[in-house]
Amino acid sequence: MKKIAVILTFCLLFGAIPHKTQAVELNIAGKSACLMDVATGTVLYESNAHEPLAPASVTKVMTLLLIMEAIDSGKIRWEDSVTASEAAAAKGGSQVYLKVGETMTVSDMVKSIAVSSANDCACAMAEHLAGSESAFVDMMNSRAKELGMNDTHFVNCTGLDDEENAKEHRTSAYDIALMSRQLLKNHPDIKKFTTIWMDTVRNGAFGLSNTNKMVRFYDGCTGLKTGFTSGAGYCLSASAQREGLELIAVVMGSATSQERFAACKSMLDYGFANYALVTPDSAAGTVPVKLGKVQEIVAIPGETPQFLIEKSQRGSVTTELILEPTVTAPVSAGQKLGTLTVRVGEQVLAQIPMVAQNAVDRLTLGDLIVLVLKQTAMAK
Repeated sequence: MKKIAVILTFCLLFGAIPHKTQAVELNIAGKSACLMDVATGTVLYESNAHEPLAPASVTKVMTLLLIMEAIDSGKIRWEDSVTASEAAAAKGGSQVYLKVGETMTVSDMVKSIAVSSANDCACAMAEHLAGSESAFVDMMNSRAKELGMNDTHFVNCTGLDDEENAKEHRTSAYDIALMSRQLLKNHPDIKKFTTIWMDTVRNGAFGLSNTNKMVRFYDGCTGLKTGFTSGAGYCLSASAQREGLELIAVVMGSATSQERFAACKSMLDYGFANYALVTPDSAAGTVPVKLGKVQEIVAIPGETPQFLIEKSQRGSVTTELILEPTVTAPVSAGQKLGTLTVRVGEQVLAQIPMVAQNAVDRLTLGDLIVLVLKQTAMAK
């Protein structure tokens, strides 16, 4: 393989960080906490992050995730009507006071769950998607397992702790960060709802006010979900984005609502003050093609990764592009032609495959005869 001339240096004012939690002390008033980067999943801070605890209504992050996956897959539509059952109408706690048989669009149901933590709407959506809340809970636990949420077991879709087997309803700060990341990263449309401060449903007849006060008072807040019961205490999964960096701060078991907001603010402030997200400049090269209908082919990165870097580590990120010296036709679009290695100092951050931008067909016998005749004519 050949080494393409330049080692591109990114004149970044940052250096790379190891993908592990940094040793830092924050004033967090809660039983457990976790700070995670959305783009990379890197944990930047944790305290008892894997302790299974009652999450209260932060449970609804998973409820919203399954709803958004159903919408994005085409299983349901925003304008679909959802009918409230007796079970949904009977839900206590935070609610919009659905009546048995009342219909509401999926959009208004999601708005009510995201903004006002409506338990009745969460149950109605669970039944709409799975036929029953218990079947939906099975979906929740299955999805949790797929996401690697090893500290989690759900028994309902709301987080209410006065229901049957509620003592078994547990998750951890880390697992909440995992499902919050999945929701924000893959379903950004949810932010249209989680960033609402005040709104209405029922054609303006019923007002909604966001239980997450950070939406109004924290710069760049994008959500996400509050929770409180007497058993769980005050919980919060808070997300915010600044200068391309999006973070999730989770706290569980705070003694007061003010303490949970202060805890998440402290974690987010720490993250934004010390880290940044960068995407290396795109690199491209050409590879000579043997027996092809074109003489060379363009190689481009097969992916565009992002890297979390620490602001306090002044340094530079370098890339080294190594391509095959030649390739023989036929060449398929996407065929690997080399590797782009991204480093910080001696540390390798990533090895990105360089792939063919387009396909190249092999010369036919007729093409070769014409080529030989042309070369013979030119030689005379």
